Amino acid sequence: MWIAFFLLSVCALCSADRYRQRAEELMKQTPLIDGHNDLPWQLLLSFHNQLSKVDLNQLNETHTNIPKLRKGLVGGQFWAAYTPCNTQYKDTVRQTLEQIDVIKRMCVKYPETFQCVVSSKEIREAFKIGKLASLIGIEGGHSIDSSMATLRLFFELGVRYMTLSHSCNTPWVDNWLVDTGEDPAGSNGLSDYGKKIIGEMNRLGMIIDLAHTSVKTMNDVLKISKAPVIFSHSSAYAMCKHRRNVPDDILRKVSEKNGIVMVNFFNDYVTCKPTANLLDVADHFDHIKNVAGYKAVGFGGDYDGVHRVPEGLDNVSYYPDLVAELLRRNWTDEEVTAALGENFLRVFQQIEEVAKNSTSPAEDEPIPYDQVRNQCRTGYGYGDQNNNGNPLVLMPAVITAASLTYHLLV
Repeated sequence: MWIAFFLLSVCALCSADRYRQRAEELMKQTPLIDGHNDLPWQLLLSFHNQLSKVDLNQLNETHTNIPKLRKGLVGGQFWAAYTPCNTQYKDTVRQTLEQIDVIKRMCVKYPETFQCVVSSKEIREAFKIGKLASLIGIEGGHSIDSSMATLRLFFELGVRYMTLSHSCNTPWVDNWLVDTGEDPAGSNGLSDYGKKIIGEMNRLGMIIDLAHTSVKTMNDVLKISKAPVIFSHSSAYAMCKHRRNVPDDILRKVSEKNGIVMVNFFNDYVTCKPTANLLDVADHFDHIKNVAGYKAVGFGGDYDGVHRVPEGLDNVSYYPDLVAELLRRNWTDEEVTAALGENFLRVFQQIEEVAKNSTSPAEDEPIPYDQVRNQCRTGYGYGDQNNNGNPLVLMPAVITAASLTYHLLV
């Protein structure tokens, strides 16, 4: 009896080692591209973005550091340039710029590890030479302050996705809390201006991220976008009925649009409870594959953006264990490789192709002033220079010495 038990234990260990070994082999061939990591936010909170005061090789208080990324065989990472909703109508653009800046400086300070990239081709090139392809995603449409020009300039700075909302409405899009009743609907999904933003993102080649949006917003975007979309860090609603997750009907539409859902590891979205484990996360991968197909799934851990992660996925170094579990569940090499990174790379390439073939001019119509008017916003361009929003009345050209002096001074 004891001999039989021993032999069974040895076989189990050998099997586990086989899956883990195969997982590592696949991850060395195809980059695991994670859709969302909030390490930059932790750098702001703990060090005010002063990289001179922290060593990412030694930092242990976070889910993410360089040794953990190496051990986890992470090949590509979207770093979140996140700024909270309470910056909206205040200093959100500055705050977002500072988060973009710290991500770029990570690449400069640790060039042996990080390579900042802006295209699907550059992701592959970075992975090929052993660098972690580092991309920038803006988490929340409030970051652009309802400005097309700001959206375009963020793209010029290297931003490659924008999550349309966080946990607040903007003047042009509704967030997920609308579906819980905690926020009133402001735009009934996308406003007319929100639809123009989707068109501009398609024209630029910026990835549309539907994580954090209301279901009506999801449907509006899936209907009008000319390019595939992503959920950078969301899970399956059928497995955990949390409004941050993706319902089955939306999963099918994402698949029809050739997009992907990158599974979030936050316990509350995995099990709808404070506790979860690696097997629970794998269940979400299985469900999305069964409903939308294996080409519609990816990884979006949300590390360093959440305070509870599943047992067995304690930090970014544990990714190979999850990949091994998918193999144990009879996922084929092709399916695993797709989920690791090929699905995202396909989506990114299609978005780039839509932009390349676009003949539309840059969208320059401003959002209506009454939708953004507040005490923290001036109204230049909308009305008179006193910013009261009234139409500018052109007076006869009477130039006096006093008026000439005033205009020269200002």
